[in-house]
Amino acid sequence: QVQLVESGGGLVQTGGSLRLSCAASGAIFSSMGWYRQAPGKDRELVAAITMGGITTSADSVKGRFTISRDNAKNTVYLQMNSLKPEDTAVYYCNGVSSKVYWGLGTQVTVSS
Repeated sequence: QVQLVESGGGLVQTGGSLRLSCAASGAIFSSMGWYRQAPGKDRELVAAITMGGITTSADSVKGRFTISRDNAKNTVYLQMNSLKPEDTAVYYCNGVSSKVYWGLGTQVTVSS
């Protein structure tokens, strides 16, 4: 059974930092990433990383968020610095193998 389990969300003040983790099991993912969905908005890509370490990220988070991956642990991380209220959303972990898998999400709230 494939599982993606996120952790590390929470409440932080503007300018603060959080580190999200996503532990995967049951499959090897060629690509893993983070998406987010704010109330009333579509889910959007935040950042993604291939098994080889190639990354992509949304313009809105460049310079503030860093995605990394530990292939041995099948875990992907999202280091979020200089957080803004507009970063408030549910953050979902995503893994791509023969299918696309999603975690249940973790809430990130940035207070102004």
